[in-house]
Amino acid sequence: KFNMNLAFAKSTKWWEKGLQPNMREIESAQDLVDSLANAGDRLVVVDFFSPGCGGCRALHPKICQFAEQNPDVLFLQVNYEEHKSMCYSLHVHVLPFFRFYRGAQGRLCSFSCTNATIKKFRDALAKHNPDRCSIGPTRGLEESELLALAANKDLEFTYTKQPEPVPSGDREVIAPGSPRLPPPAKPLVRQGSGERTLVSSGR
Repeated sequence: KFNMNLAFAKSTKWWEKGLQPNMREIESAQDLVDSLANAGDRLVVVDFFSPGCGGCRALHPKICQFAEQNPDVLFLQVNYEEHKSMCYSLHVHVLPFFRFYRGAQGRLCSFSCTNATIKKFRDALAKHNPDRCSIGPTRGLEESELLALAANKDLEFTYTKQPEPVPSGDREVIAPGSPRLPPPAKPLVRQGSGERTLVSSGR
């Protein structure tokens, strides 16, 4: 009897139909954060849906089709009914809603779309899907979003603010207030003794 009920429950879930290998449902805030962080340079589409949302249901087969046509793109589904609190922290208030992420660039775009405006999704996929190698660690969620998730009492998610990495080009950071002296001109000329006399004789 138990098996029959399970099979029946499965068959009624429209959001589990037609799933591709590159699609999976998110189980928690930590799962979302980790999935984005572990995606490396892959394009990740986060699909926020609700089982009771007609627009989400109508759009689902199209999303599965996009996933099939773009096997390198990772599609993460977030069930709004199961993760209301998390969606609220992430400022997702309209469904169906999509956010695109990639590597070190973090969030690329976010928008709501329906079957009628599916071009929006297709255009975003075409724009962001070409392989782009982004230098640096994968960003995933914005820091403000991570902090919002961590502050949410309903979620078992902790986040420690990361120290800001200093870009390697700015090593000689001078404390504010100290005047920056021009580098001495003399040591720059070192090729031959002839040039040194030119400089010192003031020509």
